[in-house]
Amino acid sequence: MKRIDTTFVAIPEASGLRRFSEAELAEIERSHAEGLSTQQVVEFFARHGERLSEATFRKYVQLGLLPRSVRVGRKGKHRGSQGLYPVAVVRQIEAVRGLMAQGYTIQDIQRELLCLRTDIDTLAKQLTQLLSALELSVRGEQDAPVDEVMGRALGDARQVADQLVEKLRAIEQRLAMRARMARAAV
Repeated sequence: MKRIDTTFVAIPEASGLRRFSEAELAEIERSHAEGLSTQQVVEFFARHGERLSEATFRKYVQLGLLPRSVRVGRKGKHRGSQGLYPVAVVRQIEAVRGLMAQGYTIQDIQRELLCLRTDIDTLAKQLTQLLSALELSVRGEQDAPVDEVMGRALGDARQVADQLVEKLRAIEQRLAMRARMARAAV
């Protein structure tokens, strides 16, 4: 699927927060597709000169601003498991910090602004994975003739998936804007 801009927060320059470049975010998403540990997330921010403690990270998870980790077994006997977070947490932490720099409270962010974003991002990722798997199945063996009908149907499905995710993000952005306007009126 095409990459749709998921940033709905304009971080003011005066806030002192440096936005990560899209290339930096894409690289961490590519290199850690399986997920990131808490320590890896904290180290990513530290490498970029931004402070993020494990306690703050865990508090964001407890408050529902970030998704919970998935337990993944470690290779080797008696090594236990490790919690991995989806790579999108880096973008979400950046969004939370940007909103806080704009004066939003944690409660505002919980209640109004990030409630659907994680679900939409998860859906977009799942659709991408599903469509990639279908594409591999349609292509089949290298010497087999390409099924043009299935190829067109898959192209149509990709287009519908892109439109669905785009519309869901537009709805979520409108809800966020409505929340901002209501907050400004107070």
